[in-house]
Amino acid sequence: MTEQRTFWTLVIAAAAILAVTMGIRQSLGLFVSPLNTSTGLGIVAISFAMAIAQFTWGLAQPLFGMLADRVSAFKVIVIGTLLLAAGLALTPFVSSQAGLIFSIGLLAAVGAGAGSFSILIGAVAAKLPAERRSFAAGFINAGGSFGQFVFAPLSQALIHSFNWINAMLILACASLCSIAMALPLRDKPGASKHPSAKVDEGITLGQQLRIAFKDRSYWCLHIGFFTCGFHIAFLVTHLPGEVNLCGLTPTVGATSLAIIGLSNVAGSLYAGWLGQTRRMKMILFWMYALRAIAVAAYLAAPKTPWTFYLFAAVLGFTWLSTVPPTAGLVGKLFGPRYLATLFGFTLLSHQIGGFFGAWLGGLVFYANGSYVWMWCGDIVLAVLAAVANLPIREAKPALV
Repeated sequence: MTEQRTFWTLVIAAAAILAVTMGIRQSLGLFVSPLNTSTGLGIVAISFAMAIAQFTWGLAQPLFGMLADRVSAFKVIVIGTLLLAAGLALTPFVSSQAGLIFSIGLLAAVGAGAGSFSILIGAVAAKLPAERRSFAAGFINAGGSFGQFVFAPLSQALIHSFNWINAMLILACASLCSIAMALPLRDKPGASKHPSAKVDEGITLGQQLRIAFKDRSYWCLHIGFFTCGFHIAFLVTHLPGEVNLCGLTPTVGATSLAIIGLSNVAGSLYAGWLGQTRRMKMILFWMYALRAIAVAAYLAAPKTPWTFYLFAAVLGFTWLSTVPPTAGLVGKLFGPRYLATLFGFTLLSHQIGGFFGAWLGGLVFYANGSYVWMWCGDIVLAVLAAVANLPIREAKPALV
């Protein structure tokens, strides 16, 4: 009973933190248009700042993962929360591209990265038996998706009711809740670890990194996650613009982002549950393949609100459902000792893809007045990502 209570305390706390950090971060695309109107910086300049944020968030993952492995996840989350709040609060007072890059691209992105997947999943995984880690990762990931479901319409409502400046300041205050949510994660590195997490305790971080980066399977995960980041960053940054191009109201864009988040709650839980009894590389294969089919169907469909809602529901099911099997495979291949760092590096690849997804979206729109070529690129990359996961070495798990 005590072990069960500990399990739910840890995963709910981690899921709640991710709901705040991811919910706020994934809703920033709703501020692109009002930022452009207010500052006159232009879609390309703002897209570049958002692209920098994607890369910075990814770079923060392995760095904060290393720090969490050495000090504690709680301290990392507190530092990150303060940076996230500062970046959001500063944004309404900047009027240049350099200022926007500093506030959203650096401060807020670094802060969100300190309270994200690698730190949270790594902190929880070390305290759980191996057979429960996949479901825990799925549940934590679902928290981030639920945050998007809550914060996307909430951010749009705040922008509509109080203007974008006050909306951004309110989000900055809301982000501070993460500190209280992180209290159950307080402890010293290595304390209260599950016995199955103490395999290879003698190996150093440098040795583990050398082993991982020589492993073909690890690089296959990076290829898939690069594509995942490209898709997600393009959509969270430019989906509201695509909705506007189709002559629909901003509410359709906000609702679509919310549907993506809610649908991914189901997708994350399903992927985490499925990873207990199925090869995780095949889960990833089908997730990426389904994305290619969804984008192709969207391009062929009439652009009505229900088209966007259905597209969001299907795409949302695979949105960040790639996280549980990817984190699970990293733990399966190399153990949980340095999971925060190793998974952090795969998230860096994810966000390098995110940089190009956000930035190229703005460039393509500026050059062509539409996002058609980006959608076509999404399909090609999704197919490549699906195929890239097939060579991963993974034994079939025993049925339970």
